Amino acid sequence: MILTNNILTIVTFLPLVGALFILLTPGRDETAARNIRWIALATTLVTFAFTLVMWAMFDPSTADFQFVQNQLWLGDVIGYRMGVDGISVLFIVLTGLLMPMCILASWESITYRVREYMLLFLVLEMLMIGVFATLDLAMFYVFFEGTLLPMFLIIGIWGGQRRIQASYKFFFYTFTGSVLMLLAIMAMYWQAGTLDIARLLSFEFSEDAQFWLWLAFFASLAVKMPMWPLHRWLPEAHVEAPTAGSVILAAILLKLGGYGFLRFSLPMFPDASAYFSNFVFFLSVAAIIITSLVAFVQTDIKKLIAYSSVAHMGFVTMGIFAGNVYGVQGAIFQMISHGIVSGALFLSIGVIYDRMHTRDINAYGGLVERMPRYAFAFMVFTMANVGLPGTSGFVGEFLTLFAMYQVNTWFAVLATTGVILSACYALWLYRKIIWGALEKESLKSILDLNTREMVTIVPLVVLTIFFGVYPAPLMDAMAVSVQALVDHYQAAVGLEPMSALIDLGTAGNVQAAASAAASH
Repeated sequence: MILTNNILTIVTFLPLVGALFILLTPGRDETAARNIRWIALATTLVTFAFTLVMWAMFDPSTADFQFVQNQLWLGDVIGYRMGVDGISVLFIVLTGLLMPMCILASWESITYRVREYMLLFLVLEMLMIGVFATLDLAMFYVFFEGTLLPMFLIIGIWGGQRRIQASYKFFFYTFTGSVLMLLAIMAMYWQAGTLDIARLLSFEFSEDAQFWLWLAFFASLAVKMPMWPLHRWLPEAHVEAPTAGSVILAAILLKLGGYGFLRFSLPMFPDASAYFSNFVFFLSVAAIIITSLVAFVQTDIKKLIAYSSVAHMGFVTMGIFAGNVYGVQGAIFQMISHGIVSGALFLSIGVIYDRMHTRDINAYGGLVERMPRYAFAFMVFTMANVGLPGTSGFVGEFLTLFAMYQVNTWFAVLATTGVILSACYALWLYRKIIWGALEKESLKSILDLNTREMVTIVPLVVLTIFFGVYPAPLMDAMAVSVQALVDHYQAAVGLEPMSALIDLGTAGNVQAAASAAASH
């Protein structure tokens, strides 16, 4: 009972305990740095273990928030409100999964200011989990904006040659949009009299209020995803960030925007969401096509994957605002899958960058002769990135496209071209790096994955294939919460529930549809 009542507090703030131990670790020599690395790794592993315990304790048969803690601090204005549903629990587990891998990826590449680096990552983990765990709108804003500062410092201190410019662009792009969200939060309190997210979900804002509140939240969430054309900060931030920074940026921080659309825009402003849906569809399709074309001309591996992330987030926003079970489940699955696959791709890029100290695509070729294990892992992640059936990347794309087809055929057709384009640039990248003759002298002595790198990458290979073949664990966890969200949205905008039109309202049927498509 004690664990059940406090599991969210433990999961959220346990990283700060590790941060405290790091602060108390004496010395600045290599011995101290090694101890700090082990403390950070142990902390993230224990946190991940608690996220798995929380997932095991989670009851997927109800859409209600679970593990709820509700302690008021300032009347009904600000309180310590925590809770998760079938949507947020998956993002917390994803965060817990990737953090130990980020620590391992930084084990040898980060050689200076190790104490500060590990501190920032543990603080960042606490803030990211807090975004998904809080049920107080004021706390959400604090956690949401708080993630900017650690990532700003991680890019600015341990990044590449243009790290200062990239970190400031990242900060000002994301912070500027969030100012409008803060004003919207204040307006919501004046109207609803509470910042309790659970109560706000059942509060009916007027159509005029929804219009402006939706735009204010969109200004912040669209930049965070980022949606085209507000994505200009992302490629540069990815290129200059250290490997672990790129992993967290792509795998978790981009998902904060999608989570915000699911938690606020769709259920709290349903009329505005329906009104602006075609606008979102246009931006989503534009992102899928334009950024895929831009990826073709990149010579930096990281920048190519960064533009690929923008395109994949286009499928997410398209699925969310389709407003049916297909779309919302597909969008969530796509975010989880993209977190695994994009994180793995950036880890893979970091492996060869640590050896060769270049991300120029033309500097590589023929790596399969010296790095067969690496070639296999990179192939799995590439196939998932293009949505190959049997990998996790397929399920989310299939569901979002099917959802879009139910709403608007033309947008669905245009978005489908992104699948073809992604296959073109991703397979081209794989051919340039992995295949061909091993002609460059600098590559003839390159070594394959070592034990530390195998421990980091192999679990992601397994998960990519496992969730592609058997998506039920994710689908079942989110199914009831998604159905409740969609039913609420469709009732608010006067639509006939999709589950009454097509018998795909359960996780089993959605999974069966995806599996049937894969078999064909």
